[in-house]
Amino acid sequence: MRMPRRGLVIQARTRWLLVGLALLFSLVLLMYLLECAPQTDGNGSLPGVVGESMGKEYYQALLQEQEEHYQNRATSLKRQIAQLKQELQEMSDKLKSLQEKKSPKLNSMNYQGTKEQTSNDLLEFLHSQIDKAEVSVGAKLPSEYGVIPFESFTSMKVFQLEMGLTRHPEEKPVRKDKRDELVEVIEAGLEVINNPDEEDGQDEDDGVGDRQLYSENDFIEGYYRTERDKGTQYELFYKKMDGMEYRHVTLFRPFGPLMKVKSETVDISRSIINVIVPLAGRTEAFAQFMQNFRDVCIHQDKRVHLTVVYFGQDGLSEVKSILESVARETDFHNYTLVSLNEEFNRGRGLDMGARAWEKGEVLMFFCDVDVYFTAEFLNSCRLNAEPGKKVFYPVVFSLYNPAIVYANQDIPPPVEQQLVHKKDSGFWRDFGFGMTCQYRTDFLTVGGFDLEVKGWGGEDVHLYRKYLHGELMVIRTPVPGLFHLWHEKHCADELTPEQYRMCIQSKAMNEASHSHLGMLVFRDEIEAHLRKQAYRTNSEAAG
Repeated sequence: MRMPRRGLVIQARTRWLLVGLALLFSLVLLMYLLECAPQTDGNGSLPGVVGESMGKEYYQALLQEQEEHYQNRATSLKRQIAQLKQELQEMSDKLKSLQEKKSPKLNSMNYQGTKEQTSNDLLEFLHSQIDKAEVSVGAKLPSEYGVIPFESFTSMKVFQLEMGLTRHPEEKPVRKDKRDELVEVIEAGLEVINNPDEEDGQDEDDGVGDRQLYSENDFIEGYYRTERDKGTQYELFYKKMDGMEYRHVTLFRPFGPLMKVKSETVDISRSIINVIVPLAGRTEAFAQFMQNFRDVCIHQDKRVHLTVVYFGQDGLSEVKSILESVARETDFHNYTLVSLNEEFNRGRGLDMGARAWEKGEVLMFFCDVDVYFTAEFLNSCRLNAEPGKKVFYPVVFSLYNPAIVYANQDIPPPVEQQLVHKKDSGFWRDFGFGMTCQYRTDFLTVGGFDLEVKGWGGEDVHLYRKYLHGELMVIRTPVPGLFHLWHEKHCADELTPEQYRMCIQSKAMNEASHSHLGMLVFRDEIEAHLRKQAYRTNSEAAG
């Protein structure tokens, strides 16, 4: 019996459908396994995407390297900031400790008193710089080489010690920063004077209308010096043209803002100066000195006493005659002549001149017969010496031999025309300490001169060192109104080796400038060159 044909077809289709479903299920299962299988590190990549995978890894590594670099930089900066914070905290602790130990002595100029602790700490530090600097009291120094000299200036010029081979003893400030500094200081001094506060000693009832205002034209002179580890000190003097009162302002720049130290009025109208001159012979030089004394002290200043200490008998009558002649012609009788019949000793003469004064305290100017000074210098002498506080050691401008300086002229010009601060005309005599202004009580307190020193030189250095070893301030600065006139020096055989060396050194320094001495040294060579040049010229002309 055969099955029907229709049933066989349905059975065959059903079989193929089941096989298809099985194959489809197997394919789906295979795809599922491939998709869920873990990727291998090396050979799992398909050949078509190898380059793309390697480029991605390269840039990822580069970005990671840059990120690590910036992280390290940030870590370094954080570490530095932490160190700075620690140092700032340590400095703040030190300043707080200092503030607890002592209260501030001075107030900052125009300081309004902020409440921030940082500002207070800074102000206290700046004040401590003033306390450490040699501003209000002197400092003990081991020798004359330890002194920091001042440099003096006016509104137009600076008078300086350090010259080298390019700078000049007197010059206008060339550098803009130096000009701006001096202008700022002068204006700051005016601000202190014209707007005083309570500690300046001005009456509170005095209004601005009753107070005399000062301007730049009233600035007379100033001094400044820098202590490299502390700051710059400025001493400023102002005066009205028709008055005798000087306003003295001290400023200090502790490597920061200017700070007012003090402001005071200095009245020098009654300050007498006893000019003491030791002398032996040299009557012609004394006559020239008296001409300068007549013009400056008698006719202009009128507050000077002259003490002449004369050694020996030769020339004594002539000296008396010169003094008597000046007294008759000018009605000047404020002089004393002390006669000593002994060998010349400068220290002994000045000591005798100081002790010959019998009217109590007096300001003394130790002078030499070869020194020329102006009325402005006498006021500088008064302003920079104070009994029990400071002595004045001005640096003299020493003139060279006029026969060399003015060799191109038939005769040298008059002395008054030689008084210029030029490199070829003279030099600041910074190794000399003979010219000084100091009060009699201070001189006697330190013991005066070493009278064991005989002859020339040495006594002034000993006295200078006494002040350096003491508590008084030593004001050392070049001044424009003090000149040492050239005169021929003779170094005696009787001098000690040290004195003779100093004498020869002084003689060489006094003769001429570096360039003029060079011309003298090479004079024969120059003359030989000129002769050869003249011979060559004549030969060419004859040919």
